[in-house]
Parts: sequence; structure tokens; C-alpha cells
Amino acid sequence: MIVIGIDPHMKTHTAVALHAATGARAGERTVACSETGYEALLVWARSLGDERRFAVEDCRHVSGSIERFLLPRGETVLRVPPKMMAGARASARTYGKSDPIDAECVARAALREPDLPEASLAGPGHDLRLLVDYRDDLVGERARIQKRLRWNCHDLEVALELPPRVLDRYVWLDRLQGALGALPHSTRRRIALEQVARCRALTGEIRALEREIREHVRALAPELMEIPGCSAICAAALIGQTAGASRFRDEAAFAMHIGTAPLPVSSGKSERYRLNRTGNRKLNSVVHVIAVTQARMYPPAIAFVERKRAEGMSNREALRCLKRHIGRTLFKTMVRAEKARGSVVVRVDFASGPVAVAV
Repeated sequence: MIVIGIDPHMKTHTAVALHAATGARAGERTVACSETGYEALLVWARSLGDERRFAVEDCRHVSGSIERFLLPRGETVLRVPPKMMAGARASARTYGKSDPIDAECVARAALREPDLPEASLAGPGHDLRLLVDYRDDLVGERARIQKRLRWNCHDLEVALELPPRVLDRYVWLDRLQGALGALPHSTRRRIALEQVARCRALTGEIRALEREIREHVRALAPELMEIPGCSAICAAALIGQTAGASRFRDEAAFAMHIGTAPLPVSSGKSERYRLNRTGNRKLNSVVHVIAVTQARMYPPAIAFVERKRAEGMSNREALRCLKRHIGRTLFKTMVRAEKARGSVVVRVDFASGPVAVAV
């Protein structure tokens, strides 16, 4: 078995091959980031042996092209998280940093960790993740404009009291536009009117994206939206960021991935756990939103939190336990949805909408 570690960059990819049994080097190759370069890399890799695996440092913006080239050609590609590189480089006998050293560290990390996730071709979940990220960008842009607009309204002494969180509603934007129109002409007034128009346009784009996201979530995993506190945006983020719940060996591995599993810090007779600050923080944020919502308005979750508090836990500790429980529920729900899609293939065409095809 040959393990080929790849250190990806924008212009070139450097590969180092190691024998899985001995860890000895079998070769090194640097190719251009092009189809011609990838062809040369694959020919070289196949010349090393019939059994091989590629291990790529998981930098999606620069490693996606090599994954999309290798996977359709029947190759196995493992994704090595960049955080594993520091430890592998520190324990290496060769000091310094270079592309070949990094590629070898990628290969050695793949040899050391047998449960690394395998890469797969992007499906509807990836497109959904792109839509959610784009929607978040638009929401952030609107929030920045709203802050500047409020300061301009303060300086202009607009005769309209603006409550918090109303500048994404058309009725309040209309009222503000009318109040600004009644003021004398000035540069600040013109800028404020343009900011009102921009908030209105961004709100329309965001709402259209949310409707589109909701339609696709209903096609991919409608069961997620049945979980109390899990909105369509939360469900879309879960689907996009998880990239397939079935790739995890069990719900404990998924809990570690989303940062809801406590980390053991035991020593000797002392058995302790501490807060997990690792994992996918975007997924952790989604689970936190669901947990806070359930703890406020979902009776079973309220009873769960009260029971933990009666055991002597603080509010934060009880909420962490609830997040761990919710993570388990989310994992099982997504696995069931993916198994259901095994008999019904959902083809998502983002121009015309989701189409279900029975197989």
C-alpha cells in the first residue's frame, strides 16, 4: 500500500509517496495545478503500485480541483485537517518547512489516523452550503449599512423614533424614507436615502434566498425542520456543513466534530472533563441556537434543563448537556434522511427547483 500526501497550493501541488508498511519514501513529485499536471501526477502515482491512497491537506479552496480530478477516476482521497500538520511537523526528524516536508507530514498524518474522512464529489448539500454562506454575507452587509444609517439619522435629527431591529422591515423603511424626504437637502440626507434603498434591496435578496433555501431543505431533509427550534436556515447550515452524516462512524464522532462532546482531562484517580472548544464552530453555533430556543419554549427541553440544575449544574452546564442531547438527535435525523434519499434521488436544479426521481 502506498500513501501519497499532497500539499496543495494555488499554482502547484507537491506530492510525496510513502510505503504504508515501513513509512519509507517512495518518491516525490511537484505538478502544476492543471489537468495536464494532474494527469502526470496520476500516472506517476499508478506507477508506484496497484494499491494506493491519496491524502490531501483539507484546504477546500485549493484542494477541490485535485479531488474533483481524482475521484471520478476511481481513486481514494482522504482529507487531512490542517491542525494535524503542526504535530506531524514537530515530530519529524527533518526540521524546517517546505512543500515536500508538508506533503510528507500529510502522508504520515494519514498513516497515523485511520479514521480520516474520505472525500466525495460535491452534491446538493454543497450547493446549499454556498447559498447559506451567501445569505450570511448579505445579512452582514445589511447590518453594517443599518449601523451607518442609524448614525446618519441621529446626526440629521430625524423626527422618527426607530425601535431596535426594524430596519429590515419594509413598513419602517417606508416611514424612514418619508421622514428623510421631509428634511432639507444635504449630502448626509442623500447618503441616508441611498442607504435606505440599499437596505430595502438587500432585504429583498435575503428573503428570496431564504425562500429558495427552505424549498431545498424540504426536498433534502424535511425531518430536520420538524425538530423544535430548527429553522430552515439552521437545517440548511447543518446539511451543508456536515457534508453527509453517514460518513461519521457513530453519534459520538459527530458530537466531537461539532464540539458538543466534553473533552476528558483525567489523570490518575481523578476523572474530569472540560468544555470542548474545538470542532466545527459553525455547526456548534447552530446547535447552540436550537438549544437556547428549546430551553425557552419547548417543554421537554425545559424539564431537561431543570432536572440538570436540580442535580447541581449551573445554567451553562445544563445547556451544554442539552446541546449534547440535541446533537445526538440531529445526527440520527440526518442519517435517516440520507438513507431515505438512497431510494429517492433528489436532483437539485437551482434554476427550476428540486426534483425527486424514484430509482
